[in-house]
Amino acid sequence: MESTPNHIESICVFCGSRPGDSEVFTEVTKKLGEEMNRRKYGLVYGGGNVGLMGTISETIHNGGGRVQGIIPHGLAPKEISGTSMGEVVYVEDMHSRKKIMYERSDAFIALPGGIGTFEELFETLTWIQLGIHSKPVGILNIDGYYTHLQALLETSAKRGFIDQKFINSIVFSDDPIDLLNKLETTKPPSSLFKWIKTSQI
Repeated sequence: MESTPNHIESICVFCGSRPGDSEVFTEVTKKLGEEMNRRKYGLVYGGGNVGLMGTISETIHNGGGRVQGIIPHGLAPKEISGTSMGEVVYVEDMHSRKKIMYERSDAFIALPGGIGTFEELFETLTWIQLGIHSKPVGILNIDGYYTHLQALLETSAKRGFIDQKFINSIVFSDDPIDLLNKLETTKPPSSLFKWIKTSQI
């Protein structure tokens, strides 16, 4: 029996405001943007025009795709340089930023990035555990960037700290097309904490 495809119109992409130490990060990010355009998926992201954030937004915008950037007023001078791509929504703080990014997205993808990218990724995963959302989450493992993270998550499951079926629902791939294909059919588990009332979180 085939699983019902997920309804995806926009994907939230978490990524770095730096380009990294290799051109491969930029090259694969462009491939992701091109494939998202081919599938007519809009982009929701952190609103920056530098680093990989600039690469993904420029690729999708220049290809005729929808781009929504969500950025706190305080970060605008640091993360926006040059012409902004698509719609830019200014918010008061980081909490408002993540809330709007979540509300406007049907799936999430993490590209290489730093502490901010990690924080956004892990909060999104935590929300699945708590039953706040059941949207698919993918990690684009460019040039082995997230290989150690994948191993850490598997170790956490083996040592009894994370449910294995939750780990299995996180999509890892080093290829943008394969990642999107899997996101279209992967169903995260319902809340693993049955005692939590999500309406009170």
